[in-house]
Amino acid sequence: MNPIYRIFLVPVLLSVLLLAGIFGYLGLGAFLVALLLVVLEVTLSFDNAVVNAKVLKRMDPVWQQRFLTWGILIAVFGTRVVLPILIVAVSVGMSPWAVSVLAATDPEAYGHLLEGAHYAIAAFGGMFLLMVALKYFLDVNKDVHWIQVIEQHVSKWGRIEAVEIAVSLLLLVVISMFVPAHGVTILTAGIFGLITFVLVEGVASAFAVEGEESNVAEGAAAGGLSLFLYLEVLDTSFSLDGVIGAFAITNLLPVIIVGLGIGAYFVRTLTIYLVRQKTLESLVYIEHGAHWAILGLALSMLASLVFHLPEVFIGLVGIIFIGASVYSSFKERRAALARTAP
Repeated sequence: MNPIYRIFLVPVLLSVLLLAGIFGYLGLGAFLVALLLVVLEVTLSFDNAVVNAKVLKRMDPVWQQRFLTWGILIAVFGTRVVLPILIVAVSVGMSPWAVSVLAATDPEAYGHLLEGAHYAIAAFGGMFLLMVALKYFLDVNKDVHWIQVIEQHVSKWGRIEAVEIAVSLLLLVVISMFVPAHGVTILTAGIFGLITFVLVEGVASAFAVEGEESNVAEGAAAGGLSLFLYLEVLDTSFSLDGVIGAFAITNLLPVIIVGLGIGAYFVRTLTIYLVRQKTLESLVYIEHGAHWAILGLALSMLASLVFHLPEVFIGLVGIIFIGASVYSSFKERRAALARTAP
């Protein structure tokens, strides 16, 4: 077996065991639903894998491995189990323990409460992801452009200090006006999403500077930790809305945990694969496509505060941008080879 493909061996074996357990204890119907959740999680998070790969290639192999071990525990139990419980607890004024008991004993009721927390979740995740996308496109030093007619002009606005924050806040205020009944929740959660992005970016930059000025090993460890935390927050923003969508499909908590957990593990393994295959270097526009997909996801989450958007539509936006960027990358590579051919 090619060594690069060995990283998929553990996820595949673990997935087979977990899905077999679902089939054995809950039957064929639960097995098919879990399989559907796996596919949805991977499909909706492919752009997440591409952006993660950009960050992960700056980490040493030790922190890359921790991303797959410690990170997957945080992703499955932290982001997809514990954090939604805490959000529901704050939203409805219940204790986290009471919400945990409700999730275990009456998943349907818990799912309704989680759906009620949609405004806070979508505002937080939407603003964080919007900042990720705008930070990328509003970069005056960005010299490679995919959709040139837009990207080339937008990047020049990056000369204005903190313009991405101003744009994001303005959009958040406008959206809150369309939903006055939940305006305070939307504004509060959205501002927290923006602040979280600024803090995580600030911490990563601070560790990078300290790494340059101090011991190399200490700097690498601090930088690895900061990038690890950034990836976990990014994963959270991508995944929270998917948890709500999962409860719309089934109220069986084990099926949700297994389905979303396997999907998350595959996305992280795919990220490692992209880094080791140096896919970002060989496909010049895939990073652009991923950020367009993130922008689409962010705007979809914010739009869902005003009207309902089906999860299929949100998933298709990401797939279309990623697919188009891969096609453009191959086309550009062929053109470059033709230019250099004797």
